[in-house]
Amino acid sequence: MKAVWIIDGAYLFNHGRLRPFDYLKLRLELERLNGSPIHEAFYLNSTRDPATEAQNAFHTWLKSAPPRGPKIRMQLYRLKDLHVTCKHCGAEFVREVQKGVDVGIATLMVKMAAQEAYERLILSAGDGDFEDAISYVKSDRLKEVWICGSQDNLSPDLQSYADKVIWLEDLHPLIDKEG
Repeated sequence: MKAVWIIDGAYLFNHGRLRPFDYLKLRLELERLNGSPIHEAFYLNSTRDPATEAQNAFHTWLKSAPPRGPKIRMQLYRLKDLHVTCKHCGAEFVREVQKGVDVGIATLMVKMAAQEAYERLILSAGDGDFEDAISYVKSDRLKEVWICGSQDNLSPDLQSYADKVIWLEDLHPLIDKEG
């Protein structure tokens, strides 16, 4: 079945902080479950401007084809400064926040469904804000939806639309990072 894999980079990053995994191994496992290669894969995330050397190296590796890397297309957005004032003490500080990634993910999944670019969407994201886009993809475009996420933070709203939920925890140790 022709499948695309769309990744919320921050979502998988947070899972990987708890249990490091290899994106290439994850892709290969998703392809095994899919029964055929993933047609296209997309990684959307925010990054500092300029990105760090480590971020650039990671993004280059993600774009590299197997067996060197998982061959994932990148869509990177800039982090935005959020000016915050503490309610308790009045202190002001700046915090970097992700901006535009969720809209980019929703737009990509809807656009590609409308273009008939896939039969199955594999989404690695956990945010219930994707419910409307998933509903459209599933109900109006008649696409199959798989959600690949963590038991710790996968919205029940997304789970309710999924034809299949793939728990990252069930894929360990198959996807664990070596060394």
